[in-house]
Amino acid sequence: MLFLRAGAALLFLALAAALPGGAAAAALTDRQLADSFRKAVLGAEYASWGFDARVVKKFAGPVRVFVDNRSRFDRRQEVLAFVASLPGSIDGLTMVLARDARQASFRIHVVDRAQYAPLVREIYRRPGMRVPGRCLVRVVNGARGIAYADAVIVADEGEFLFRRCLVEEVLQGLGPLNDDASLPDSVFNDTSRLTSFSRHDRLILNMLYDPRIRPGMDRQQVEEVLPQVIRDVRRRLR
Repeated sequence: MLFLRAGAALLFLALAAALPGGAAAAALTDRQLADSFRKAVLGAEYASWGFDARVVKKFAGPVRVFVDNRSRFDRRQEVLAFVASLPGSIDGLTMVLARDARQASFRIHVVDRAQYAPLVREIYRRPGMRVPGRCLVRVVNGARGIAYADAVIVADEGEFLFRRCLVEEVLQGLGPLNDDASLPDSVFNDTSRLTSFSRHDRLILNMLYDPRIRPGMDRQQVEEVLPQVIRDVRRRLR
């Protein structure tokens, strides 16, 4: 396995020249930011994940990433650049490259639309399932944290959808699995049109990967440490 280096993140500038939403995120009160965390982290967009979605879901160790580009468009370098940018933006997160899919704990599949539904059914091992969404991430969670994740990103329906799917599904695969229409300047809101990693979402992910927030914590346990986590994350992200 190879460690992802922050320098590779420069390639991601082709996807996003700036991080939007900084002013709006800075204006959020601690109470509002705590509410954002609860909505994004202590839930899941789809009810049939097969685990208790109301607890903290996160990787407990290094995330081993493999990019599987099946699309006729080779987007592997863009995906790797975004992934490489994340450890520098999220304290407590380590990501490494897996040499093959079998070693990976997070597989990112880049597909054309015609490949999307068959691959999702293959990942779920449910041949007759109704496949939701325009892109998707599946997370398998356990008592010690996320065991593995599969993101499926469509690359042949325009730049907006590719960028949106890349950012949203990769970030959700790290643990904030829920979408909520009330979250401002966030990709964890299907009504937004963000295509980059906003400051609001960076705050949420830094809160999640703070060591005081542990896999499997319920809401009551989270509430005991969340105020201090928010204060410390705000100081780090100034």
